[in-house]
Amino acid sequence: MFGTLKNAWAVKEIRNKILFTVFIILIFRIGSVIPVPYIDVSALQQSVSSGSANEFFSYLSVLTGGGLEYGAIFAMSVTPYINSSIIIQLLCVAIPALERLSKEGEEGQRKLASITRFATVILALIQGTAYFFYLKGSNFLSVSGKGATVFAAFVIILAFTAGSALVMWLGEQIDVKGIGNGISILLFAGILSRGPQAFAAMLQYWQMGKQASVIGIVLLFLVVIAFIVWMTNAERRIPIQYAKRVVGNKMYGGQNTHIPIKVNMAGVMPIIFASSILMLPTMILGFMKNTETSFGHFLQLFSTRGVFYAVIYFLLIIAFAYFYSTIQFNPVEMANNLRKNGGAIPGIRPGKPTSDFIQKILSRITLMGAIFLSVVAILPIILGSVGGINISLGGTSILIMVGVALEIVQNLESQMMMRHYKGFLD
Repeated sequence: MFGTLKNAWAVKEIRNKILFTVFIILIFRIGSVIPVPYIDVSALQQSVSSGSANEFFSYLSVLTGGGLEYGAIFAMSVTPYINSSIIIQLLCVAIPALERLSKEGEEGQRKLASITRFATVILALIQGTAYFFYLKGSNFLSVSGKGATVFAAFVIILAFTAGSALVMWLGEQIDVKGIGNGISILLFAGILSRGPQAFAAMLQYWQMGKQASVIGIVLLFLVVIAFIVWMTNAERRIPIQYAKRVVGNKMYGGQNTHIPIKVNMAGVMPIIFASSILMLPTMILGFMKNTETSFGHFLQLFSTRGVFYAVIYFLLIIAFAYFYSTIQFNPVEMANNLRKNGGAIPGIRPGKPTSDFIQKILSRITLMGAIFLSVVAILPIILGSVGGINISLGGTSILIMVGVALEIVQNLESQMMMRHYKGFLD
């Protein structure tokens, strides 16, 4: 990884892209600590540091890099964009018009991106409104009186919505002029910024006499990181043989190749999907004034430290992994393309037998990748319960960070390879 970064830095064009990406991340981090007017930041931070904030707030605080704790302009970070992307991808399966757009190539993808932007702004407006009522209900506003509160609501909600739209734009600028996927990198930067706080929390647990738990968790996290890297790069190769054909005086085809199918083809998306859905009950619970009702007790089952949450989380990750694989791969289309190009899988007849064989391989590979994601996601929940340390969101954070880091390295390697090919062509 470090060798790749060193080689990439030596290339001026790639170096400029890296510097531009760092510049955007710097803007993002500055916007994550600039508070919105009319918010009592000191009271908000005191609530977070004392641990009285609800779990939904803590979850969003991890993904936003602490922006919520400051009541910052970028308080909601990339979460509205992620949620809108999830919704649009689900609707592409349910609504035929959107499904047709997704298959219309570059033009269709541009239209879907525009729809996602509008959905992001709408979700940001809804989440900003919900966040304002949370601040108001928790007495975190610095104003009082009906008129002042109404004006403060307008300013706070508008600032949060504009901040989310600006974060989305910053991510798109990284896509165009920087390195890697912009939204993923901003999410990575937000989680990474929580590193000092995580270190301070571990130090505090160490001073409390939980040295064995801290050492075990650190060693386990290192093993998990190595395992994630290994599983992310693992792939199943389906052998393909092309028939020989004569065109004029030349013979074409006859070579052997393969179709690589990654074990973890969905990346961290199933975890983001599942965690976003499972945080809805805790969000509702955070806005309830009386949690001692039967409905309140039901919502409390979704605590990130509970067994019920871990089981549902496990099953949802597997379900979303299969959903994401069906979006990415179409066995029938792959089989038809192979037949059109004179390719075949050795020992498998073309047509339906080929598509059935590919579907069978995809199902097995997806199951392995889904179980891998699920185990890594719920392992910190189990260990946190056993060791008495709150690391329930550790697996999600590690998967996102490692996945994005590997994606950045692969992007740098592909750009350097393209540059070498350009040199050969010149």
